[in-house]
Amino acid sequence: MISTRRILFTTALALVLLGLLAASKSPQRFDSEKVARGEYLVAAGGCNDCHTPHKMGPRGPEPDMTRLLSGHPENTKLPPAPSLPSGPWIAVTIGDTAWSGPWGISYSANLTPDADTGLGVWTEDMFIKAIRTGKHMSAGRAILPPMPWQGLAKLTDQDLQSIYAYLKTIPAVKNRVPEAVPPMGERKFE
Repeated sequence: MISTRRILFTTALALVLLGLLAASKSPQRFDSEKVARGEYLVAAGGCNDCHTPHKMGPRGPEPDMTRLLSGHPENTKLPPAPSLPSGPWIAVTIGDTAWSGPWGISYSANLTPDADTGLGVWTEDMFIKAIRTGKHMSAGRAILPPMPWQGLAKLTDQDLQSIYAYLKTIPAVKNRVPEAVPPMGERKFE
């Protein structure tokens, strides 16, 4: 027969383990002032202009706030990029989430905290280094136009930490953005 003491010990151990598991899966907590500052910087910086897909509204394209900062919609199939004449030309989708230019084709990234398709696995350090260096995930391929990372790199660490905190608190949206397409004749981005 199992003793009452053993049952209590096993139950207590199970509760502690469940608590640790729940704590490891709970979202990060951020200072509300830092999050508010980040929200302000994201709005003032126009991040929604490119990272929030647009839908057609009564006055033309408008941000689809149900997909806030989720990047180029994965289910949007685009035709091949148009041939552009020589010169300072680019082509952009009506949703402002895909661009074609001399660099190839770039798609706006998913900035939501989704672990599989967004910034969910990014650390604050990775985020800040990516903005400072112009390298995806702080060490990957170059961040492509039209992302204005050079200007954002001039923000203070505190401002970038605030942006990161805000992005980690918005609703996660599962949306796998297509990989960038290098210019014709090139194999891949470095």
